[in-house]
Amino acid sequence: MGILIAVEGVDGSGKQTQSDLLEKNLNKSGFDVQKIAFPNYESKSSVLVKMYLMGEFSPNPKDISAYQASTFFAADRYASWMTGEWKAHYLKGGIVLADRYTTANMVHQAGKIKNQAERDRYLEWLYDFEFNLYGIPVPDLVFFLDVPPFYQQQNVRSRKNKITGGSEQDIHEASLEHLKESYEAAIYVAKKYGWIKIDCIKNQKMRSIEDIGQEILSHALDRIGDLKDKLK
Repeated sequence: MGILIAVEGVDGSGKQTQSDLLEKNLNKSGFDVQKIAFPNYESKSSVLVKMYLMGEFSPNPKDISAYQASTFFAADRYASWMTGEWKAHYLKGGIVLADRYTTANMVHQAGKIKNQAERDRYLEWLYDFEFNLYGIPVPDLVFFLDVPPFYQQQNVRSRKNKITGGSEQDIHEASLEHLKESYEAAIYVAKKYGWIKIDCIKNQKMRSIEDIGQEILSHALDRIGDLKDKLK
């Protein structure tokens, strides 16, 4: 078996940038790394994800329950695992780096559930659904990019829609309430599951990409060292 590393955070936290940089840095360090990203908008399996995010079911994310929405994203990951090249890479002992993973459901969908006991039941259901029923790998290491909602919203406004390429925002990005609830859930989930929290704000400003990237790389190399037997 290989090692699965996920980079997670609420919209606008820099997941793609930091996962790309981590891939580059790990390759420079001599590791065989394959990067994946979710949702996989190029795949047919993402059709329900795209319909959901573009508001075809409802413009309000809360109208689609955490359980309902989670099945859309989970099916996309299952299809990627069963048909993508990363499965073979992982099974032969390679490192897989995921820009979002099941962890994204834990953040975005858990944020819809306010009651802690109900949220924990959802998280247990999600773990069983994706990792046991679908059989996709459990991440060995998760980085949570901690960027509070005020900074996230600023970052989201300046980027193109990943589905259409246009300027319109998806229903997650367009809702400040959703961003705030997802962030609150992310803080809770990161602590509950032992994710490595990367504080991306310093002195009320975003840290540089390189500074954040070096901190992530240091943690990743330490963790890979601890898990080196999985790479044999």
